[in-house]
Amino acid sequence: MANLELYELDGCPYCQKVTRKLDELGLEYESHKVPSSHSKRDEVEEISGQTGVPVLVDNEHGIEGMPESDDIVAYLEETYA
Repeated sequence: MANLELYELDGCPYCQKVTRKLDELGLEYESHKVPSSHSKRDEVEEISGQTGVPVLVDNEHGIEGMPESDDIVAYLEETYA
C-alpha cells in the first residue's frame, strides 16, 4: 500500500483535482489540512520550499514534497495507474 500524504486546504480547487485523482486510482492517503493563511503554513514550507497547496509526500518513492496539482496528477498517473 502506498504511503502517501497530501497537504491540502478545504475548498481549494487544485487540491480537489488531486484528491479526485487519488480516489479514482483507489489510493489511500493521509490528509493534512493546512491553515488558510500562507504565513501559518510553516510545515508545508519546510517540506516543499513554498507555502502553496496541494503538496504530495510519497515516502515509498522518495517524494518529499511535490507541489503543483498538474505535476502531482501526472506523477500519480505515471506511478500508480
